[in-house]
Amino acid sequence: MSDFKAAIGSTTSTGAPASSDRNSLTIGPDGPIVLHDVHFLEQMAHFNREKVPERQPHAKGSGAFGVFDTTEDVSAYTRAALFQKGASTEMLARFSTVAGEAGSPDTWRDVRGFSLKFYTSDGNYDLVGNNTPVFFIRDTIKFPHFIRSQKRLPDSGLRDNHMQWDFWTLNPESAHQVTYLMGDRGLPRTWRNMNGYGSHTYMWINAQGDRFWVKYHFHSNQGLESFTNAEAAAMAGADADFHRRDLFEAIVRGEHPSWTLSVQIMPYAEARTYRINPFDLTKTWSHDDYPLIRVGTMTLNRNPENFFAQIEQAAFSPGNTVPGIGLSPDKMLLGRAFAYNDAQRSRIGVNFHQLPVNQARVPVNSYMFDGHMAYHHSGNAPVYAPNSGGRSWADETGPVADGWEADGEMVRSAYTLRPDDDDFTQAGVLVRQVFDDAQRGRLIETVAGSLLGGVRSPVLERAIDYWKSIDADVGRTIEERVRAGNAPAPAQGMGEGSERHPELEAS
Repeated sequence: MSDFKAAIGSTTSTGAPASSDRNSLTIGPDGPIVLHDVHFLEQMAHFNREKVPERQPHAKGSGAFGVFDTTEDVSAYTRAALFQKGASTEMLARFSTVAGEAGSPDTWRDVRGFSLKFYTSDGNYDLVGNNTPVFFIRDTIKFPHFIRSQKRLPDSGLRDNHMQWDFWTLNPESAHQVTYLMGDRGLPRTWRNMNGYGSHTYMWINAQGDRFWVKYHFHSNQGLESFTNAEAAAMAGADADFHRRDLFEAIVRGEHPSWTLSVQIMPYAEARTYRINPFDLTKTWSHDDYPLIRVGTMTLNRNPENFFAQIEQAAFSPGNTVPGIGLSPDKMLLGRAFAYNDAQRSRIGVNFHQLPVNQARVPVNSYMFDGHMAYHHSGNAPVYAPNSGGRSWADETGPVADGWEADGEMVRSAYTLRPDDDDFTQAGVLVRQVFDDAQRGRLIETVAGSLLGGVRSPVLERAIDYWKSIDADVGRTIEERVRAGNAPAPAQGMGEGSERHPELEAS
């Protein structure tokens, strides 16, 4: 892009010299603009269309480029090229909030997106996750309803605590994630000071064809830090783009943030008998049962040169896998594998994968054909398969390496319950065994403040019962605070609260 800086004068979109970028063509200095001032018309027509629709969730965010270095030998579990010891893979990271629109403050309480694109020697691999190891729901059909409940009311156009708690309490599977959200992780001090998780369960396949279930954990090497209630509210007013600015300026200073990737590995057969459903996105796996195995380090060392081209147009999907990595029966993952790419087809265009930031770094031979803004093409090669024109096509048959066994009749049902499959146990463990007294106090303040921010009967009573189901003492204290009306009013975002301090690890 440096050629633009050296260019003399400007051009039209077709490369011809532009007449003027300061004065339109008029009949005399004071006369009307003429219709054949093509450069003016092109500039205005493009200006009217220069914004693409923002992402539905994860609209507010930014990111940077970097490298992932595999430092450990995990070839016993996967043949994926990027995870072979010694491999160094160019990648892109995008961080975001979930519910806030593109102009919302970075520091509102929310879950943070943690999306990664690896430009591997086997094609692009996307890992789409959050700064928490779980999510609010376990079935993707609920996803549009969840997102709408966190957005704005249809009449006033305002965010609404009552609507949020109505959805959460009618879907108690949300308890684990809501506990994370109302705790310190809901207000990370910076993107550099938060962890990232694949959250879903994925499949790894080694060179021998052995299959394993895997969960990804990216732990910040900068340490975990959170904002307080007051700090987050003050920063939202002082600098709505604080997280974006912090990351960009840290990289300019040469302070390149890094994360250590570790994985939990579950042998394939154990998924059938594990005490919780390992594909339930609202649950975590015990680290005692499946300890962390170190893989390598992700380092962000290069800022985007153009935010729109390289960040706003970056498209991620958990369906973008490479050999050695597959999906799982996780219902949220399977729904997202379709929905994420389809969202980009709607938002950016059917050929979004041809944009430089989304292009694979290896040759592509795809039978996707034409469409708006197609500029990569296959010449006069056959556009159908099979063909007799010498263009290769895929023809895999039989069992697939990254598949799994499924049985039973077609049903519309939640996961089959296992011994420890309830909605509140893991949230209660998080409150009692991971949070310390100070964290529990901030959690109570956050929840009570949120409930006092317009939550009405019968949702209010359901919310109190919801927290009593998570932890009886915490729920009772929240009820006392709400009845007394002495909790601070919540700020914007998904509730409010938390103090700055290094966070204890739950996962």
